[in-house]
Amino acid sequence: MVTGAGLSTDSGIPDYRGPDSPPSNPMTIQQFTSDPQFRQRYWARNHVGWRHMAACEPNAGHRALAALEHDGVVTGVITQNVDLLHTKAGSRTVINLHGTYDRVVCLSCRFTMSRTALADELEARNPGFLERAEAVGGIAVAPDADAVLAETATFRHLDCPQCGGMLKPDIVYFGESVAKDVVQQAYSLVEESDALLVAGSSLTVFSGYRFVRHAVSHGLPVAIINRGPTRGDADATVKVESGCSEMLALLADELSPAAPASLTR
Repeated sequence: MVTGAGLSTDSGIPDYRGPDSPPSNPMTIQQFTSDPQFRQRYWARNHVGWRHMAACEPNAGHRALAALEHDGVVTGVITQNVDLLHTKAGSRTVINLHGTYDRVVCLSCRFTMSRTALADELEARNPGFLERAEAVGGIAVAPDADAVLAETATFRHLDCPQCGGMLKPDIVYFGESVAKDVVQQAYSLVEESDALLVAGSSLTVFSGYRFVRHAVSHGLPVAIINRGPTRGDADATVKVESGCSEMLALLADELSPAAPASLTR
């Protein structure tokens, strides 16, 4: 199973490319690493956005996939999302292709810390910033835990407490590559499956589309559930134009524990 941002829209996290998605211009890894002003802006926005993402709860689609895994119908999830909602819903085999929002890593010494611990440090450096931002209301949060804020120029971010290096959320930015061992783990999950189901992804980015191509190259049928066209439509055996929550909930209702394990990610 491969899931994308469209699966989490019913949890209050907008996707990047859906029919109703707001305009979005995600920061690239080149911008983040090369320009201190980009990093300042990102950390200011993330200081607000990650809290909203952490407060989001799994929707019917996440819960359906966890139930299908429990019943032996789904073997695992390869998710492009960083929101941890599959894990919150009870899915056990989850490959977080692009990392997760709740950890921070130093690009120099690889020191890691939780996003909660970093939040305490950032709040001490920026007293009242969070309250002022949230007082504006209507904060929009992107799938990478970024939030849209009007003022970020006064925000003071933090360098690595171990070596003074650059701290970065432990997520894969645009222009950055997924770790080879993570890709190989995901390939192995596909190869061990009888079919590949894609839910809520436009597959525009090769990071997710590669698994459709991998399934096809191994003779596996591909089913896609998504609102709007996807890059993998021509490869799909079945394409369902639908929201994810209702369709996955229907699958969970229809497929009994005795059903063959044919819908895998």
